[in-house]
Amino acid sequence: MKGSKAVLTLLEKQGVDVMFGYPGGVTLPIYDDLLQSSIHHVLVRHEQCAAHMADGFARATGRPGVCLATSGPGATNLVTGVATAYADSSPLMVLTGQVSTSMLGNNAFQEADIFSLMMPITKHNFRVLDPKMLPEAFKKGWNIAINGRMGPVHIDLPVDVLKTELPDALLDEEFPVPAPYEDLHGVLEAVKLLSEAERPMLLVGGGAMWSNASNEVRKLSEMLLAPVATSMMGKGIIPEEHPLALGMVGMHGREIARKAFLECDVMVAIGARFSDRSSGLDSELPESVKIIHIDIDPMEAGKNPRTKVRIIGDAKKVLQQIIRGLGKTKKDTAWSERMKQLRKMCDCDMDINETPIKPQKVIYELSKVLADDAYVCTEVGQNQMWAAHFLRMKNPRHFITSGGLGTMGFGFPASIGVKYAHRDKQVVDIAGDGSLQMVVQEFATAVNEDLPVVVCLMNNGWLGMVRQWQKLFSDKRYSGTNLQRNPDFVMLAKAYGADAIKVERPSELREAFQRAFRSDVPFLVDIHVDPEEDILPMQPGGKSSKEVIHGRCRWAQNGERAPNIDFTPTISGA
Repeated sequence: MKGSKAVLTLLEKQGVDVMFGYPGGVTLPIYDDLLQSSIHHVLVRHEQCAAHMADGFARATGRPGVCLATSGPGATNLVTGVATAYADSSPLMVLTGQVSTSMLGNNAFQEADIFSLMMPITKHNFRVLDPKMLPEAFKKGWNIAINGRMGPVHIDLPVDVLKTELPDALLDEEFPVPAPYEDLHGVLEAVKLLSEAERPMLLVGGGAMWSNASNEVRKLSEMLLAPVATSMMGKGIIPEEHPLALGMVGMHGREIARKAFLECDVMVAIGARFSDRSSGLDSELPESVKIIHIDIDPMEAGKNPRTKVRIIGDAKKVLQQIIRGLGKTKKDTAWSERMKQLRKMCDCDMDINETPIKPQKVIYELSKVLADDAYVCTEVGQNQMWAAHFLRMKNPRHFITSGGLGTMGFGFPASIGVKYAHRDKQVVDIAGDGSLQMVVQEFATAVNEDLPVVVCLMNNGWLGMVRQWQKLFSDKRYSGTNLQRNPDFVMLAKAYGADAIKVERPSELREAFQRAFRSDVPFLVDIHVDPEEDILPMQPGGKSSKEVIHGRCRWAQNGERAPNIDFTPTISGA
């Protein structure tokens, strides 16, 4: 068969049924063969969004998403989306067309060295110079993407390779990859530390999500009566209404998560990389804190200087061994009682009936309409942090956002990828007016594919997060952040064939959301929110927890109010 047919056949053998892409001259052979393929092609309106849609699909399903672009500018447009997936360990198969092998290096029309451009933002790269290399590239690439720390794999496909035939029998060859390195020698020491711990806590990141370790995290937490704080990528790993769930830690995290982080004596970090946005200043952690760091990536495990036990391996497997090793469950302790008291304290009033509409009220009313199994995607900025701080997610993999790279424009195309994977579920993108305008053309894709996603637009006329920094740290010297002449988003959405409604009063919110989720077409809720309302609390970068800006937060109004407690553990039988 021709190389182009082999590409599709190899994907079909992996169970791929959808591909997000945009055609061009050198990928025409693939598009011609797509007419006879079982793979459905979703035509995006910009290649960056093809990568974001494939990424959203991957995060919602745990299976690699596939995106395709032509050579030159088509391929370079993919780069931001691929870098976003790489930063958050999301598995993609990234396919790019390329000029013919005889023209490589000759500055041919639409030639770009995409192989080199993709190298720093992918797990592995293939440039296929002979059609006989296709089976190895696709089979080995797929396994690389999903084994160990997941991530995108790029395959560059010269047009002459796509047009040349190869023996069908080659497609049956297998190309295994080595099992990821693991070192589980620290499990027994981890069990000992946790058995003796007086104030244990779990810090859970995206690695636990990719490992499908939700049940193990919850089991270990309940055995130890250890509170669970998450990075943004770990949000929802256990139901956030669970009595041991503290919510997100970090710059815009919850104060109880921050206090547990600083007061624990043993911390189990599970698939968390201690980024500057989640862990704050290393110097704040007491010298006595012992960290057990579990990560599948040897470069991440043990990165924090307080690490006492370093375990390299799949989070689910490691936690199962630790749980078996403990075998006992703690009764209520002074530490668990303190967490209960702090949790009651950290229960914000979001039902703020003021005009202009407060973002807290938007999240409050959205929460009343969302089903337990709804998928929430976000853009990047204040809208993202309102959602991460105040929404209470009940299921893992249902909060989908750009964490490591912080990519504006991620949420809307990602929500389309999620909706394709889960057509029967509610899917909402919580957006800002700055982010949405980067990818608004994908309303055409959502309408054309009959994917009725809901966009909850927090429209404040500004690049809100940058404005907040200018307000708090630059004496309100606003520069380059006023989104003057914003479009009429309702008319814009309707121009694409979607439906939309404008909301300017808090009393209108719930009915607007109910209408949106009943819609058979994509729906935009254009909510005009107060630009002066900052997302707080906020621990400024490089500052200590004593310098947190609280705003409306009860901690600023009332102080801690939690009594000093003698931390004494009590152990019961299993």
